[in-house]
Amino acid sequence: MFLLMAEAAMIYPALTDYFPTGFGHKVVEQFHHHPWNGLRFWDLIQPFFMFIVGVAMPFSYNSRVKKGDDWNTIFRHILRRCFLLFLFGTGLHCVYSGKIVWELWNVLTQLSFTILLTFLLLRTSWKNMFAVSMALLVLTEILYRVYDPAAPFVKDQNFGSWMDMLLMGKINDGGGWVTINCIPTAAHTIWGAICGKLLLNEVPAPLKIKYLGIAGLGALVIGYGLDFSGITPIVKRISTSSFALASGGWAILALAFLYWFVDIKGNKSWTKFFAIVGMNSIFIYLFGETIGVQWLGGFGKSFSYDIFSLFGIGELGLAVINGFFVLGMMWGLCYFLYKKKIFFRV
Repeated sequence: MFLLMAEAAMIYPALTDYFPTGFGHKVVEQFHHHPWNGLRFWDLIQPFFMFIVGVAMPFSYNSRVKKGDDWNTIFRHILRRCFLLFLFGTGLHCVYSGKIVWELWNVLTQLSFTILLTFLLLRTSWKNMFAVSMALLVLTEILYRVYDPAAPFVKDQNFGSWMDMLLMGKINDGGGWVTINCIPTAAHTIWGAICGKLLLNEVPAPLKIKYLGIAGLGALVIGYGLDFSGITPIVKRISTSSFALASGGWAILALAFLYWFVDIKGNKSWTKFFAIVGMNSIFIYLFGETIGVQWLGGFGKSFSYDIFSLFGIGELGLAVINGFFVLGMMWGLCYFLYKKKIFFRV
C-alpha cells in the first residue's frame, strides 16, 4: 500500500523523466508494468495485494467467530464488503473518465470476486482450496487456447478481450487488461488464505517456513518454466497461468521471509511506519486515486517548487522532490487518522 501511495503521489513518472536513460532508468522501469511478455517488480503489486488479503482472512474469520458471530453473519458481512469494493472499483473508472462508464478492470472490482470465492472455500481443507486454485488456472489456459489455438495470448485479440466486448462493449484502450483476470488471480487470494491457515496452525515455526519456502520455490519454477519453454508466456495484463504461478511464488517467499524476519527474529520496530498506512489501506488508495493528488500535488508545489528552485534545481528535479513531499503528506494523513483511532473499514 505504501508503494501504491507513492504511485498516487506521481513519484514514478517523475523519476522516469529524471532518468531517461542509463542505470537509473533501468531501476525506475521496474516501477512500471511490463508492456506484455515479462515480469517486472511493479507487476507483483496487485498479486501481493490479493495474496495479503487472503492471508488475513483466516485471522479475521477466527476473530469474528470468537466474538460469537456465526457463518451466516460473517457471510453477510463479506457480501456487503465485496459489493462495496465492486462499487468503489467501478466508480474509480468513472472518476478517471470524468463521466459514468461501465468498466471492470480495477483491482478493487477484481478483489470483490476473489474475496467472495476464497471465503466460500475457507472452511474446507487446504487440499480442496489448492485444488480449486489450480482448476482456475487450468480453466484460464483452456479458455484462451480454445478461443484461438494458434495464437492464444495476443494483445487485444485474445479470449479476455473478447469477453470484455461482451461485458462492456469495449477493450482496454491499448493497455491489454482484461476483466476475467479475476479468475486466475483468485488463486493468489486462495493461496494467501492457505498460508494464513498455516500460520495459525500449531506447526513449529521452522516447519512453517519450510512449507512456505517449498511452495514458493515450486510455484516460481513452474511459472518461469512455462514461460522459458514457450508453453505459456508470463503476461501480467491477462494474468496467464504462468504469471499467476510466478507472482504467487514471489508472494509466498516474501511472506516466508517476513515471517522469519519479523515474527521469529523479532525485528518489528520498522513495521509500524508501513502498518500506519495499511490500517487505512482502502481509504488512502481511494483518496490517492481521486482527489488526493489534485489537492496535495498543487499544495506541495506552492512550497517545494518555490523553496528548492532557489538552489538551482531544474523542473525535473523539482517534480521528483514534490512527489516525495506529496507522499509525506499522504503518510501524515494516515498517521493523523491512526493517532485519532479513525479507521475506515468496509
